Amino acid sequence: MTQDKQSKSLIPIKNNEVAVVKAGNNKDPLNISEKLQHFKNRDEVKKFLPDILGRVLARIWIDSEFREEFSVDPQKTLEFNGVYLPEDMYIEFQKPNSDRPKIVVYQQRPKSKFKLRVLYLQLVMMAGR
Repeated sequence: MTQDKQSKSLIPIKNNEVAVVKAGNNKDPLNISEKLQHFKNRDEVKKFLPDILGRVLARIWIDSEFREEFSVDPQKTLEFNGVYLPEDMYIEFQKPNSDRPKIVVYQQRPKSKFKLRVLYLQLVMMAGR
């Protein structure tokens, strides 16, 4: 980590400590959720779902079978992996065949044509020099 106060590291590290993860603790590194998740409201979705969807995007990048399943039915794929959204929310997988796929979570009240975008995640590859 650099010494400047505006570190650009993805994971902040205090006092130059190194985070150590013991080998073998994660039995399934492709698992998108560590436990069963039943989200009840928009606040829970906004707080916890981005981490899960980040894992989904990473797995989509390396697992073509998972990518195909997710592109056909993202909601069913999440539920198969133990992640359940509130009844008034659904997921769209946009640009599934591009290098920059996008996952959008919408909220739509029953009998309403209006849908509200709750959040989205998009895979963006960057190279630095």
